[in-house]
Amino acid sequence: MQYDYGKNKVEHPDPVKAEVKGLVPDWLEGTLVRNGPGLFSVGETSYNHWFDGMALLHSFSIKNGELTYRSKFLRGDTFNSNMQANRIVVSEMGTMAYPDPCKNIFSKVITFLSHTIPDFTDNCANNIIKYGNDYHATSETNYIRKIDPVTLETQDKVDYLKHLPVNIVASHTHYDKEGNSYSMGTSIAEKGKTKYTLFKVPGAGGSDPSQTALKKVEVVCTVPCRSLLTPSYHHSFGMTDNYFIFIEQPLKLDILKMATAYLRKVSWASCMKFNPEESTLIHLIDRKTNKVVGTKFYTGAMCVYHQVNAFEDDGHVVCDVIAYDDNGLYEMFYLDKLKEPLASEINPLYCKPRCKRFVLPLSDKGENGEDLVKLKYTTASAVKEKDGKVLCQGEVLFDGVELPRINYIFNGRKYRYVYACLVDKSPVATKIVKLDVETKQQIEWTEEDCFASEAVFVPRPNAVDEDDGVVLTSVINANPGQRCFLLVLDGKTFKEVARAYVDAEFHMDMHGHFIPDSS
Repeated sequence: MQYDYGKNKVEHPDPVKAEVKGLVPDWLEGTLVRNGPGLFSVGETSYNHWFDGMALLHSFSIKNGELTYRSKFLRGDTFNSNMQANRIVVSEMGTMAYPDPCKNIFSKVITFLSHTIPDFTDNCANNIIKYGNDYHATSETNYIRKIDPVTLETQDKVDYLKHLPVNIVASHTHYDKEGNSYSMGTSIAEKGKTKYTLFKVPGAGGSDPSQTALKKVEVVCTVPCRSLLTPSYHHSFGMTDNYFIFIEQPLKLDILKMATAYLRKVSWASCMKFNPEESTLIHLIDRKTNKVVGTKFYTGAMCVYHQVNAFEDDGHVVCDVIAYDDNGLYEMFYLDKLKEPLASEINPLYCKPRCKRFVLPLSDKGENGEDLVKLKYTTASAVKEKDGKVLCQGEVLFDGVELPRINYIFNGRKYRYVYACLVDKSPVATKIVKLDVETKQQIEWTEEDCFASEAVFVPRPNAVDEDDGVVLTSVINANPGQRCFLLVLDGKTFKEVARAYVDAEFHMDMHGHFIPDSS
């Protein structure tokens, strides 16, 4: 069966009680909120790319072994403008929107001029993040939308630019034990410089509930971009107790081309280019000094969307990432290409991702040509070169996995388990897997004609073992007459514990966040 990526979905704003089969653990209480595109055409206009679709939030609320489901479109300015015009009037990354042909010439000129420095969309269809007490839907523009995670109501529009100079912000955020949030953005040509900005948003304890937590944002560190008008695209970063890890990759945004894209009638995505002849820089930022360490780490050209985890061990920083050899993944999600049978056979255009381990030695003392990695459990290397740079070669841990999640209690610590989607044949996930980074073993869950979302791990309260908890994934059931369901797997055995059938059609989403009732 083939999933129809371009089909408009229907929202279910009122709670729908699920039919639970099996036994949901009595300690599992909270709400899983997920986000992804769900509306792909308005009137006679359609989006070109799946990522462009308008955000549809959905949630699974769990209490006393029972579950309720609801879904609701994110009603931001983008959604409201498109609905009012009954056509797509706000541009997205892969779809450029143009003025109504019925508009007068003056309106058209104003529209064209305003796109020279684009005011990006607030269609935040990628992830859910927390700042202070507030939860937000986010993508990668300077806008995020505050939401009510219980009712899924759309609330305040938040502009990063009102708090710090970042034009683009990664959709993945890290959290420390005190509840502070850390995010990474790009400042484009700000005071004549383009730089990457790592910033901290204080946790709920230090913020005024009547104000957005971003009012107390702090810039932790800035990293200069190696080229003024072609900053690196970045979707995530890594964090340990003492370091941040930022990967400056050769997948770049051409700012001049983006500024003229509207006039040239091309999408902003066409201004993004992968440069295979360039190296990938790995920046290590010291959390004590808030400065980039002096050693220059680099590796070959690669494209990274998701970092798995990072930790420190015996004078090294170990960083696990999901790496591609090119940026073909984005190209495969154009809606016309998704009509092809991706999941049924190996696609020759598909660049299969690999989970790779890089090791960054904290000391560069050694002879030229010497491998500075002294850890015995990895084949990753870091060779010192004549100019003082360190060439890193990664160890491949697993092939064909994406959307990695871990027990976040172990974020920044030495860890063992990853929960991910298996995408060995195409980017369409038909299986989810538990990966053991020590033994390299993996356990799979799959069911015929079912598509599983990103697997979210929820630890058992007061658990000691890393994998003591459950894994939650929403499953689209493509079998005729059968219902979609939320699947609950045991974190240790990866065996099914329960599933909750819902009388509603799920949509393929991207990322989610579990909110325990205690928070």
